[in-house]
Amino acid sequence: MPGTNYHLSIAIVCSSNQNRSMEAHSFLSKKGFNVKSYGVGTTVKLPGPSSDRPNIYEFGVTYDDMYKDLFSKDPHLYTQNGILHMLDRNRRIKPCPEQFQKSKEHFDLVITCEERIFDDVVSETIRREQTEYEAQPCHIINIDIADNQEDATIGAFMICDLCTLMEQSEDLDCDIENILLAFEAKSRRNVLHDVFFA
Repeated sequence: MPGTNYHLSIAIVCSSNQNRSMEAHSFLSKKGFNVKSYGVGTTVKLPGPSSDRPNIYEFGVTYDDMYKDLFSKDPHLYTQNGILHMLDRNRRIKPCPEQFQKSKEHFDLVITCEERIFDDVVSETIRREQTEYEAQPCHIINIDIADNQEDATIGAFMICDLCTLMEQSEDLDCDIENILLAFEAKSRRNVLHDVFFA
């Protein structure tokens, strides 16, 4: 329901800002959430003709340029494996993958899709943590989501459920532990959580 007055600023983070974070970004933005998405990798990697030959791009290369590049290389392969469909979705959401480490924005909630990514986001948040009085809490939560299209879709629904519970709280800092316990019980997924002031 676009137009809903959600107040939390949310970032969804995966490795390359392609599959898991963009599926959740698309789903949450259609529901009216204030959401952005990022990757934490040093480069953007997409499957290639074999597992040892991925397609590698720099952050900042547009989704449209990636789409055109892969279409020119092998339209059948990249249509069959869903990469062109994913890139087409992505280019309708934003111009290009963004790296979390380069973002200067404050987020109330950062949701990661893998424990390794959670660790990278925590390290980056510690690096930029402020001691000033105006520093605001930033809750970082991890939900492990396998990096494939089906699990990314399921993960987007779970992330939406969690964000909905958090938006309903009148005091997120006090309620978050109970919210996470309820979410873990419902989703049968363990989550990691940390809070920083940045």
